[in-house]
Amino acid sequence: MPRFALLIEYDGGPFAGWQAQSDQPSVQGAIEAALARLDPGFAAGARIAAAGRTDAGVHATGQVAHADLARDWDPFRLSEALNWHLKPAPVAILAAARVGDEFHARFSARERRYSFRLIARRAPVTHERGRVWQVQNPLDAEAMRAGAAHLVGLHDFTTFRSTMCQSKSPVKTLDQIDIEALAIPQGWEYRFHLRARSFLHNQVRSIVGTLERVGAGSWPPERVAEALAARDRAACGPVCPPQGLYLTGVGYPEAPFP
Repeated sequence: MPRFALLIEYDGGPFAGWQAQSDQPSVQGAIEAALARLDPGFAAGARIAAAGRTDAGVHATGQVAHADLARDWDPFRLSEALNWHLKPAPVAILAAARVGDEFHARFSARERRYSFRLIARRAPVTHERGRVWQVQNPLDAEAMRAGAAHLVGLHDFTTFRSTMCQSKSPVKTLDQIDIEALAIPQGWEYRFHLRARSFLHNQVRSIVGTLERVGAGSWPPERVAEALAARDRAACGPVCPPQGLYLTGVGYPEAPFP
């Protein structure tokens, strides 16, 4: 059966997360329902596999999944057909590519990239509602960068790990945290960009929530290092809400998309 990689964008707001669930809408379920209109295997219950399982309310601009199909589709026609059948769900197939049987969206991935958007202004957000986390007061970006520097590298991230995390080990290498501060009308937008081979459950949201405390002046930057060293979930700052989080890309040894 030919295998296809799918590059996927979605608004996570209407969904209970990526993973298919029997009683709630999911991104995986929406795509598999579209595939069931095109492929007998998916009509019989075949599944797709994704690079990462995003939580309820989390968005994606660069999620990757793979599907084994009965027919050897032209990749462009496959993406067009899927987008037709996905309507009106806020899910789009940006590209499809024929890949070898050795390709696996999750296990072949060498890095994952997330971004988090935080807006600081007094007036409520309107157009960005459900797509950013809003706080009222400006943050100190330099202090947040100083706090973030303590987290880059190989560490035990128990402090920044959900108690429901199923990863076998809390030890991960965080390759990059960049923080942008962008002036917007009557406020600021802060964008946190994180890159690692893999992440623990709620790791990004735990990190951003903690760094927001630093930016607000409630924590000194050094307290981030102390929280990390504590290896204790109770030492973490507040976990920020999901709506500002985006899975922006997945890296592979050989890029599946042109």
